[in-house]
Amino acid sequence: MARVVICGAGIAGISTAFHLTRLGITDVVVADPRAPLTLTSDKSTECYRNWWPNEPMIRLMRRSIELLDGYARESGNAFGLNRRGYLYLTANDATLQSMVTQARAASRAGAGPLRTHTERTERYVAAGSEWFANAPEGADLFLDAGSLRRHFPFLSDRVVGGLHARTAGWLSAQQLGMWLLEQATAAGASLIRAEVVAVEHSGDRIAAVGFNDGSRIETTTFVNAAGPHLRRVGALVGLDLPVASEVHAKTAIRDHLGRFPREAPMVIWNDPQQLGWTSVEAQYLRDAGRRDLLDILPPGCHGRPEGGLESPWALGLWEYRTKVREPTWPIPTDPLYAEVVLRGLARIIPALESYSEALPETVVDAGYYTKTKENRPLAGQAGPEGSYVCGALSGFGIMAACAVGELVALGIAGARLPRWSRWFELRRYDDPKYVASLAEMPDSGQL
Repeated sequence: MARVVICGAGIAGISTAFHLTRLGITDVVVADPRAPLTLTSDKSTECYRNWWPNEPMIRLMRRSIELLDGYARESGNAFGLNRRGYLYLTANDATLQSMVTQARAASRAGAGPLRTHTERTERYVAAGSEWFANAPEGADLFLDAGSLRRHFPFLSDRVVGGLHARTAGWLSAQQLGMWLLEQATAAGASLIRAEVVAVEHSGDRIAAVGFNDGSRIETTTFVNAAGPHLRRVGALVGLDLPVASEVHAKTAIRDHLGRFPREAPMVIWNDPQQLGWTSVEAQYLRDAGRRDLLDILPPGCHGRPEGGLESPWALGLWEYRTKVREPTWPIPTDPLYAEVVLRGLARIIPALESYSEALPETVVDAGYYTKTKENRPLAGQAGPEGSYVCGALSGFGIMAACAVGELVALGIAGARLPRWSRWFELRRYDDPKYVASLAEMPDSGQL
């Protein structure tokens, strides 16, 4: 018998267990056939930010970052939280104007103050490298290349402007998750290596959870925090959850020449780009059936330093071809992914072109971004009494998990929920007006 059984030991399930124990509910079992945090939780940039195009996500992330800051202080910053920010860049005047419009809307929605910079202003406050306290909130908008490159001289001279979102940075997903798990298990929660294969109902109430080894645990509360398996596990309680999974890869690059500045924020190229293949390379791609890489590729190439100031590693990500599929393992990846990403990053940081002749050591891995149509999480009661969902965290699981896990734990404990929690409940789809609004929702805020 257990008070709560959680399916999934990713960051969402672990966060839920942690918050339950902090609310005094310690008879918690987290079940997963894999080691904690190894399926998708570490398959991202491991970044966070509160710069979103809509109020619901701003409210959620504000709370999650408050929690992250508190846990960093409590743990002695065991997970390496910093506040270096996200630097969105463009070489297109029209795109810059669109960024200005979007930035003003985000600021009005509660993302924080917007500070505008030109070559005649000097109000910009640089970010610290390895800490998070006392950083500016909101964003700094650079309306010309001169003011931007004064503070970020490593950028391409193609840039015409950019936006530095400040309540943002990165951390170690593995170390955050393990700290939360250690706290939860020290308080009484337990972790078992087993796959959930059945959820029993007694009338319209959760009664027990069955596992692949034939065992079962009686419980009145079940949490589906199964990450990419969210939909399959949802079916065990009679739900058809409105989610789909996209393949997202990342590459770690050994920057042995030191071309990616170690003090840089996360840099994001907001423009489409066509890669500069040589004629020989282009012919090779045609012969290999990869003409797609000769086309104009979408915006969103991004990267950041990885590790401390002495580390030689950087991370790069770019979903130049979005693939929606049923989750399977191992996840297929493009054998040219690392080279394509590195070429894309060189558009932002020209010094990386030093690797055009000889690709450095790279490592590619991939995970699934499981998301709803509007790219908002699912958090709260769903299905029979005692059944909850905690997922659809897309590419923002690390940054959102603390707040989403807290929402689910509060619901289980019968505690008061914040008013904005309704935006993340499954029952939002019961509202015809909300469903009708989905077609008109703007940018989902993936980056």
